[in-house]
Amino acid sequence: MRMSLPRYSIVLLSLLLVSVFVLSACAGGAPAVEPTAAPAVEPTAEPTAAPAVEPTAEPTAEPTAEPTAEPTKAPEATATTEPTKAPEATATTEPTKAPEATATKAAVVAAVATATAVPATTGEWAPRQLEATLRGSGATFPNPLYQVWISVYSKNVVPSVKISYQSVGSGQGQKDFIAYLTDFGGSDSAVSSSRVAAEAPDAIHIPTVLGGVMPMYNVPGLAAPMRFSAETLVGIYMGEIKKWNDERIANDNPGVTLPDMDITVVYRSDSSGTTSIWTDYLAKVSGTWKSQVGSGNTVKWPTGIGAPGNAGVSSTVQKIEGAVGYVEVGYALGAGFTLPFVKNAAGNYVQPLLANVSAAAAAVKPSSDVQKLATSITNGTDAQAFPITGFTYILVRKDTYTDLNKAQALADFIYWGLTEGQGAANRLGYAPLPENMRQAAMRALMSVRVGGQTVLTAPIK
Repeated sequence: MRMSLPRYSIVLLSLLLVSVFVLSACAGGAPAVEPTAAPAVEPTAEPTAAPAVEPTAEPTAEPTAEPTAEPTKAPEATATTEPTKAPEATATTEPTKAPEATATKAAVVAAVATATAVPATTGEWAPRQLEATLRGSGATFPNPLYQVWISVYSKNVVPSVKISYQSVGSGQGQKDFIAYLTDFGGSDSAVSSSRVAAEAPDAIHIPTVLGGVMPMYNVPGLAAPMRFSAETLVGIYMGEIKKWNDERIANDNPGVTLPDMDITVVYRSDSSGTTSIWTDYLAKVSGTWKSQVGSGNTVKWPTGIGAPGNAGVSSTVQKIEGAVGYVEVGYALGAGFTLPFVKNAAGNYVQPLLANVSAAAAAVKPSSDVQKLATSITNGTDAQAFPITGFTYILVRKDTYTDLNKAQALADFIYWGLTEGQGAANRLGYAPLPENMRQAAMRALMSVRVGGQTVLTAPIK
């Protein structure tokens, strides 16, 4: 059947309109790549002193996503005996596989940009272009930062050095390190002096950054961040405060209508440096806690349910209304939670903003002994200090590395992290080291030797 000219024209016009509509829709679609810049978790300019009282605006939270650099998968470590000395990281047993870390994808992208914005080389020092494979395991607390450091360093600075870090918790990281399953360990708590003497006599704790550990809570309907005194946090974790409208919580939050809701306490089920920081604080502010529960990587909790890693605690609190847990600040921000206020030793309610976290370490005086740099800074006396704050450390060996090339590659990487890599800390919610502690860390790193030969000579800057 032949189509008349007018009908033929109408068909052509219709096809043209449909084509224009499709092309317009495609042109308006979202880009398929990540933006090169991301909104910062912290303000772009940190105040020189954080306010002792609540700010009028809450910090911006970012959506949860995985870090851009994933650690290499490894089977669990099950070594039952720990040699006093062995070739480093040559055992066939791998360190324990890490649970997934929670970090904001936008913050990680921004942190990578921050790290790469600083030249990897300076006129005074540059990492050696060595070829090595390095393995580490340990604390979940600094894992988002370490993954950014590893990604930038291995891709842009020394591509021939391959580094993996498994975030399995400080306790397992210490165990892997002492058993020579790894080249370096990550820990938020110090290896005990008795264990160092018996099993790791040349262990050095290299501080890398510091961060806050905060109560993370899931209480619907609250317009403003909650406030917690030390007595309230002890009461909650002792199991004595069971409802969110308990008068002790109400006294911390005057004028706030609190729900008649049960409190579900969440704690770390693994051996954890974050737990060590949290319980160290509770033991300092409460004689009852110190005598009945104590402090350390693991304790016998009076109440609650356990979850592995900072990511596990964060996820559990998100799922249970009425839950409260303790996590490193970056994990709470990654989950979109607001920063609470905690009453410090000076009587001020402060948030774990970078300036407040840094203030907790303001009075620290590093030891002249490179093997005694680990120190507690919870419940600091500075008026602006966030009271639940701690350093995190990379564990290295002072004298028992046997592979000079690997030891040099590791020393270069850590030195880079203590200098150029510090720029990424702010974007992920960590506070850079105080200058005196950073310089002490570099001096400790330069005490590492293989067969009597110093592995790193670099400026203290």
